[in-house]
Amino acid sequence: MKSRTKARGVALQVLYEFDLTNHPIGDILESRLIDEELEDSLGQFSRQIVTGVIPIIPKLDEVISEHAPEWPMDQVAVIDRNILRIALWEFGVEKCTPLKVAINEAIELAKVYGSDSSPRFVNGVLGSLVDHVTEIQNYFPDAR
Repeated sequence: MKSRTKARGVALQVLYEFDLTNHPIGDILESRLIDEELEDSLGQFSRQIVTGVIPIIPKLDEVISEHAPEWPMDQVAVIDRNILRIALWEFGVEKCTPLKVAINEAIELAKVYGSDSSPRFVNGVLGSLVDHVTEIQNYFPDAR
């Protein structure tokens, strides 16, 4: 697994646990970073994802639901919805990752952490957002 993909995987694990348990995010993050022993820059990338996604989960879910209404977020598997949140945050909010790269990385996470149908599902949902990237980025004006 590529380094940044591994860092995304750590962030995904943190968001997954937070979504299920609502444990303190700092505790979850520090525990995962200790277990994974990432390089400092990769640990910082994981931390950046987590601290970027957590405060805007309702807005991320709203954007996903608006552009992919056939997939209600409360019915989406926990792992899949967090993969979607990470990808949307990367290309739509933080604008730190090109769209195609964010989608490919999300599919890779879905292959590793999701169910057999997760990669296809994640690709489908993110594909429905492709034509709305500018609109989505404008929805989050406070980011970069």
